Amino acid sequence: MKIIAEIGHNWAGDMKLAKRLIWEAKENGADIVKFQLYDIGTIKKPGDSHYKELRDSQLTKGQVIELAEESEKAGIEFMASAFDRERVGWLEEIGVKRHKIASRSIFDRDLINVMEETGKPIIASLAAWYKPNFPDIKNAGFLFCMTRRQIETFGVQNFPEKFDKYAGFSDHTIGLDYAKLAIVRGATIIEKHFTLDKNLPGCDQAGSMTPKELKELKKICGY
Repeated sequence: MKIIAEIGHNWAGDMKLAKRLIWEAKENGADIVKFQLYDIGTIKKPGDSHYKELRDSQLTKGQVIELAEESEKAGIEFMASAFDRERVGWLEEIGVKRHKIASRSIFDRDLINVMEETGKPIIASLAAWYKPNFPDIKNAGFLFCMTRRQIETFGVQNFPEKFDKYAGFSDHTIGLDYAKLAIVRGATIIEKHFTLDKNLPGCDQAGSMTPKELKELKKICGY
């Protein structure tokens, strides 16, 4: 069972906070901390929703190396979802154990090919995937993903009865109810955003877990 604490852009451009989140994730039971690596100019334009938030939390290569080193000090695996070839290269230089394909990149064949060429395990989120069969990605485990809006609209009717085809659940809902349900139904990976305070500014804070909730999730996982 793996718990991924998705720090994403909850660190808000504050490296001290990013490092604290890494240590809090380790101390409260996460197996992996995860960030997002992108070039803001290729994914957002000024005036787009959340542009400033994403711009402020864009990581440089130097910062990625620094956070990976901090993760090593804390004794927790560092992982990131890279949105382009260059940033996959950064992660390879660092020596990550695995790669992550974000939902937004699930149709980016060029990016997927680069990750496949590393020969390392790949975790892929399928929130944006609409085809009947899973994507053809070598050495991949797939995460079921539901947004808060989907949960509010559909409830559990589209939630997997068994996590036999999916490796796990990428949880964007508020609270732990659906993460718990996924574990009961066989999920071996739970990925959820992580924060120190859900009232902090940021679009992901409300659906994030706190250190206390992470500790609770660890107990539910049975270790």
